[in-house]
Amino acid sequence: MQKVNNTKTNSSTYLRLLRYTFEHKFIFIISILAMAMFAVTDTAFAALIKPLLDGSFVEKDPDTIRLFPFVLIGLFLLRSIAGFVSTYGIAWVGRNIIKKIRKEMFAKLVHMPTKTYDFASSGELLSKLTYDTEQVAEAATKAITVLVRDGLTVIGLLGLMFYQSVILSLGLFIIGPIIAIFIKIMSVKFRDTSKHIQKSMGYITNVVEELIAGHRVVKIFGGENSEKKSFNYVNDNNKNRHLKLALIQGISIPLVQFIVALFLSLIIFFVTSDEYLEVISVGTFMSFITAMILIFAPIKRLAEINVVLQRGIAASESIFNLLDSKSEVEVTDSCTQQSFKADFSNINFNDISFSYYNNDDQVLKDINFKIPRGSICAIVGKSGSGKSTLINLLPRFYDVINGSLTIDDININSIPLKELRSMIAYVGQDLTLFNDSIKNNIAYGSLESKSMEEIENAAKSANAYDFISRYEDGFETFVGDNGVLLSGGQRQRLAIARAILKDAPILLLDEATSSLDSESEKLIQNSLVELQKNRTTIVIAHRLSTIENADQIMVLDHGRIVDHGKHDDLIKKDGIYSKLHKIQFSSLE
Repeated sequence: MQKVNNTKTNSSTYLRLLRYTFEHKFIFIISILAMAMFAVTDTAFAALIKPLLDGSFVEKDPDTIRLFPFVLIGLFLLRSIAGFVSTYGIAWVGRNIIKKIRKEMFAKLVHMPTKTYDFASSGELLSKLTYDTEQVAEAATKAITVLVRDGLTVIGLLGLMFYQSVILSLGLFIIGPIIAIFIKIMSVKFRDTSKHIQKSMGYITNVVEELIAGHRVVKIFGGENSEKKSFNYVNDNNKNRHLKLALIQGISIPLVQFIVALFLSLIIFFVTSDEYLEVISVGTFMSFITAMILIFAPIKRLAEINVVLQRGIAASESIFNLLDSKSEVEVTDSCTQQSFKADFSNINFNDISFSYYNNDDQVLKDINFKIPRGSICAIVGKSGSGKSTLINLLPRFYDVINGSLTIDDININSIPLKELRSMIAYVGQDLTLFNDSIKNNIAYGSLESKSMEEIENAAKSANAYDFISRYEDGFETFVGDNGVLLSGGQRQRLAIARAILKDAPILLLDEATSSLDSESEKLIQNSLVELQKNRTTIVIAHRLSTIENADQIMVLDHGRIVDHGKHDDLIKKDGIYSKLHKIQFSSLE
């Protein structure tokens, strides 16, 4: 039963892939017709051998002798044209299919839930977008070409052989099922091995990506040998998987060829017997032999293409699994779509408990508090207390399951994501800058329509204008991959400038000044105070000195709010906040 289900799955996967050809059906049909024409030329050439030999050498017919060269030239001219049209046409269709699949995959990646990124390695996702799609391209171009062109060639030549000698051709009913059963068995092995190869490519991509992203850490902590060892392991695994595929291919293809050659040898042995030579003409005999010789190459290619086909099916399954995965939910099923305005009254966290794994290991437990509009709420606590998780709930990077998060009694799960996030500006501790100009990094995404004056004002407010103006290209200066050409403080200030430019009513600051030196921090604190006016701000701060003026401070410990109040009140209570404050300021003395 499992084998039957697998067969159905493989067929449906390939049919789904072929449905992409419908958008290019005109060129696809022209290519298929050209393949059919190409296949006809092989059969026609074998068929012409009979009149050539019988008419020219046996019957000495002068018309046949004079006509044959022109027929041969025309036949091969037709073959050349058909070959070009079919090859280029199917390649054009195939590359357009891959272009669309990659476009759909990237769109899916853009809208995938944050939790999916948490559990999937970036190397695996990159491998799907690069390596897997190329395997699909092979299946969509080379495999179709061989299956159609060589398949029709085999059918045409078999038809000619049956027409010329039914008795000799009956042996195909013996060899055909044997080859079919053998290919079916090998297909399973090809597909399973191909899936392992795809995974191994993901591992390789992941190791290389980690090295590139963390090369400074690797160098400073002497991790070169460790990284080499990790890469050698995944690289060796990839080599072994490919060798296993080559081994299966190396055994299966020669075996199919041997079976076919054995059959052809038996046919030739039978045809050359005295009894049969008496009832068959020289032309018929040579035409039959020519057809047998010509059929050998397409059968070989059909046997070889099974590897490409199974590899493509395995890659298609991987790609379609990604495309079929759930995107971020605009509005959860249990909610009716609603909207909220920028002049809302408050944000409410109501009995919220949260777990990343949907189990009892809760990161947040029984969170209850209210943030009035225009106020500053600071979240403090030890590392791992749940601070970042808490603010990640507001832009719905993670959906609240237990409890509710409301804005003016409107559950945020009922607010469309685009609308909700348009009201929020965010600066995190893990900065993201794109390999683009400073200008485009500040005016990113929905901010690209902002004027140059607005961009410059945002940079000035974030204390970034001075260092930007020192660059020869100013705001057009490229920052490198994730801002590698800038200092940590400069990168942080560009991220803050981006948030300032957005001018959203809700501001999330996740340790937003952590990469600034003391002088820059003092300068930017004034900008942040101005920015926070008339905005609802939630701040996670490692440096407690930056939140002393917060309207309320929530103290988290192991996912629970253990204390709350203003700075002075919390200092007097001599609780966790007071202890953290003493530790920080004693270290500065």
